[in-house]
Amino acid sequence: MSDGLSAALLELRRQLDHDLFPLAIGDVAADRRALKELTGQLDDYLLPRLAAIDAPLLAVVGGSTGAGKSTLVNSLAGADVTEAGVLRPTTLAPTLVTHPDDTDWFVATHVLPGLPRVTGRGRGEPGTLKVVTTTAVPPGLALLDAPDIDSIVTANRELAAQLLAAADLWLFVTTASRYADEVPWGFLRTARERSTALAIILQRMPPDAREPVSRDLTRLLGENGLAGTPLFVVPELALPAESTRLPADSVQPVKQWLAGLSADAQARSEVVRRTLSGALDSLAVRVPALADAADRQRLGADELRALVDKSYGSGMAAFDEGMRDGTLLRGEVLARWQDFIGTGDLMRSLESRIGWLRDRITAAFSGRPPTDKELRTALESGVESLIRAVADGAAERSVEAWLATPAGRDLLERAGVATSGRLGRASPELRSRAEVAVRDWQGYVLELVRTEGADRRGVARATSFGVNGLGLLLMIGVFASTGGLTGIEIGIAGGTSVLSQKLLEAVFGDQAVRKLTDNARADLRRRVHELLDEEEGRFTSLLDGLTGPDPGALRAVADAVHAHRLELPEGEAR
Repeated sequence: MSDGLSAALLELRRQLDHDLFPLAIGDVAADRRALKELTGQLDDYLLPRLAAIDAPLLAVVGGSTGAGKSTLVNSLAGADVTEAGVLRPTTLAPTLVTHPDDTDWFVATHVLPGLPRVTGRGRGEPGTLKVVTTTAVPPGLALLDAPDIDSIVTANRELAAQLLAAADLWLFVTTASRYADEVPWGFLRTARERSTALAIILQRMPPDAREPVSRDLTRLLGENGLAGTPLFVVPELALPAESTRLPADSVQPVKQWLAGLSADAQARSEVVRRTLSGALDSLAVRVPALADAADRQRLGADELRALVDKSYGSGMAAFDEGMRDGTLLRGEVLARWQDFIGTGDLMRSLESRIGWLRDRITAAFSGRPPTDKELRTALESGVESLIRAVADGAAERSVEAWLATPAGRDLLERAGVATSGRLGRASPELRSRAEVAVRDWQGYVLELVRTEGADRRGVARATSFGVNGLGLLLMIGVFASTGGLTGIEIGIAGGTSVLSQKLLEAVFGDQAVRKLTDNARADLRRRVHELLDEEEGRFTSLLDGLTGPDPGALRAVADAVHAHRLELPEGEAR
């Protein structure tokens, strides 16, 4: 094999050694079959045949159920080398019949390396390739009895297609009653598309139907681009029930044709080169088609990522709204805030008595028990609850979005999480991570206050209020608003906002307070965003590594094979 063509085919095989189609997108079953067929043909035929262009010719006998493939092989071999009978499917394991001189080539795993070899007497086991030797088959040629192409057993149908793809020559068997069936013609059109060497054996032909059926079959071959295909007719014969062979004279034309092919090295070489060239040329269509399907997979994966990203983006937006709408100042936080400033009545007199309140709070900071801890804990709990709530919502929306698509539903089912519900809620680890994030944020806010208080003339006032107290006022300022509250809560929350802001401005000035509040809010958003990114990763990790190589690389290697196509080496089959 030429170095350039060899390297291109080996690179193609490496590129295809991935699950290119992990997602249920489009007709993914057909895409997966095409991938399996192509990798199989590379392993079973193209690479070994190119490595030994003059190796013995492999003729695969294929066809529909009951067409008489095994009987034909036995008849050509002049011995019962393969099992034939009325039970279907009969051919449970393929049988390869070869001349003793060629045994070593076929016993070794040069061709069909994925099928273990079985030799000697006895029945071949499913999943194996039984190799039988006989001098009735001429040297340089082997016959392989394949399973039915329309078998009721899926594995048999797939194996039949695999064996036909590994053949140098097809001996396609049909009958006078089934020659027009669609399934065989699907295979025959594939042979045409790939320029596979082909001969048709029309069996069980009633004497009075020979001429019209032969004429009609010849017409169909022409209409399907197979004009000139060798056609052999085997008459319908009354055989004993136990017979597994046809009379020698009935198959003599087929036998003579094969013998002539075997004896003529140039003819054998032409068969090999025709089929090999056709298989190589087919890559120019088959590989780009796989690349197009792989592109669809990548687009589908991107769409699934976008759905999750949108869900968690909505979760972040919900957290932002939760910071603005004042709901964090309900319940426990409000109660602890009132304890913190000394009395709820003070809030209602805030607008006219702000100076007096500032003095009262200063005294509270320095003389009352440390109620700031309770307020800080209440705030921490409220923020953590908000984080878990938006994470739960984002997870639920993500699962719903994926389940609404075939690709997402299939991915969740194969990952075992479609019905378990564990992805539809925040992860169990979020609680502890959120606790750490909020505590770290509170520490950051206190450091902001400490740093700002140490600057300029504000240090004395900051010291009198206390860093912890000012830090709590700044935290309250991050969340204080009247949106989402009703009734008396509006007044309380509004007062909370004004009071915390006025006190902070008294210490730091209004411009510094705006800067402190913006920094505190931005830092909290960043920490929550990181938490939600980790939660989103539970979904996106299911997509990581799913897609194979860049489809562009597949197209490039197909171009490389085509560029080296003319390097097909000369040679003669033995």
